[in-house]
Amino acid sequence: MFRIKICGVTSVADAQRAFDAGADAIGLNFYPGSSRFVSVEKARSITTKISSAIGVFVNSTADEINQIASEVALQGVQLHGDEPPGLLAEIDPALVLVRAYTLGSHGLAGIAESLNACRRAGRMPAAVLIDAAVEGQFGGTGQTADWEQLNDYPRHLGEIPLALAGGLNPKNIGAAIRKVQPHAVDVASGVESSPGVKDPVKLRSFINAAQAAYEEIK
Repeated sequence: MFRIKICGVTSVADAQRAFDAGADAIGLNFYPGSSRFVSVEKARSITTKISSAIGVFVNSTADEINQIASEVALQGVQLHGDEPPGLLAEIDPALVLVRAYTLGSHGLAGIAESLNACRRAGRMPAAVLIDAAVEGQFGGTGQTADWEQLNDYPRHLGEIPLALAGGLNPKNIGAAIRKVQPHAVDVASGVESSPGVKDPVKLRSFINAAQAAYEEIK
């Protein structure tokens, strides 16, 4: 399981900068509707140069996900759409599986219900990623999730690790980690100069601040 993930990477240079700065994993977006979308060919050119990549999928079939994961040599898969609980059991068991949820009106109780459905369907995610709820969007909006709702997340999620996303940036990541104490953090727009293009200064500042905050809450 990663601790710091830089998502929406679209180039070899940005992937290498992320790992050089101390990231544990990068995210490659295979959702065609995203401004950070990468083709299988582009993704393969990136993964041959780095050590850990998570593929982000939105409402793809299990066959599509497994095929791309194999072709690109992904270490994990992040489901970021409206995938049914039964789909998780169809994903290659060798892949780390992260299930993303938006923190909407049903809050953590609604997420807990979904996780129970995953359990009944045969596979639980290795981690839950919490993003901000924005109507009609599947993440990457730059909007901040409601940290207050996450104060008692272990009561709802049990021992499943929480990855925090949504509106994180170099200025607020320290406060986010100290407040929520997530197992991991995930950032895309907060370290960019434009969609899909990472800013080297923001990237390093974010990772340094996240690492410092994790040291504080040890």
